[in-house]
Amino acid sequence: METSRLILRPWRETDVAPFAEMNADRKVMQYFPAPLSYAESASLVDRCQKHFDEYGFGLWAVELKETAEFAGFIGLAVPQFTAYFTPCVEIGWRLAAPYWNQGYATEGAQAALNFGFDQCNLKEVLSFTVPANVASRRVMEKIGMSYIDNFDHPALPVDDPLCRHVLYRITKQERDALQAV
Repeated sequence: METSRLILRPWRETDVAPFAEMNADRKVMQYFPAPLSYAESASLVDRCQKHFDEYGFGLWAVELKETAEFAGFIGLAVPQFTAYFTPCVEIGWRLAAPYWNQGYATEGAQAALNFGFDQCNLKEVLSFTVPANVASRRVMEKIGMSYIDNFDHPALPVDDPLCRHVLYRITKQERDALQAV
């Protein structure tokens, strides 16, 4: 899948090293429980590939068209935890810090959202993050998502400062209305 500046594509073996470097960056991982090791990043790439096999969509590797640099991931995923809003499809992104504040997350997320609604016939897509992650919340709002609730992430202890999350949603009908304007 392509946008004006990005290629969202299947993962390659050569993506693992820059992906692991990105996941080891404390700045990139500040809203996650901990940075990831090389092995954990490699395992996540494997899980991303299996997700595509199972669902027909997933988290794509992001490549800059102009330079062919690996920049991170953007895509759709089925969360593997149980909450009052699951099962669901989540849209998510994680880009290496040099690619922040350039509109790449919004551009790629819009493409992934359109793929979900137009190719996979999804009725709604959710997204969530910790309240302090203003940059991701801004991307959610730019692609038309609306805040709907707070929840405690079931994979984290209640006393963990990252436990509390905000939940956003967009329906196909809402996306269609935005595109008609």
